[in-house]
Amino acid sequence: MPAHDAPDDDKLDETIEETFPASDAPANTPETGIRVGDPPAVDTTAVDSTAVTDDPAHSRFELTVDGHTGYLAYERTADQLTILHTEVPLEIRGRHLGERLVEAAVSAARSDGLRLVIVCPFARAYLRRHRSD
Repeated sequence: MPAHDAPDDDKLDETIEETFPASDAPANTPETGIRVGDPPAVDTTAVDSTAVTDDPAHSRFELTVDGHTGYLAYERTADQLTILHTEVPLEIRGRHLGERLVEAAVSAARSDGLRLVIVCPFARAYLRRHRSD
């Protein structure tokens, strides 16, 4: 192999080290947001008219669409709202409902003057992407 090929080989090795084999399935986590398959057809008018409600007895915000309820679980104290977990049933995913739940929790915390603590990985990733200063 000619000597002038060595630098290119080094670059190739660096690139390979930073990637994953094609045989590895991508992580399907809230942080990556990777979905498998085609998204379902969505009637956005039905989704937009559905309100997020606060259910303080169960410490969660809820949103029901097509008979399926998504929720955001929280803990509330006198000075703090902690977002624990966001769950949207598979049947209604892909409609930005989890985002609406997070926005409702953030809005409630702001309007009540509460410190916001984020434990939920989905909520944390969403808020990092949509930070408003």
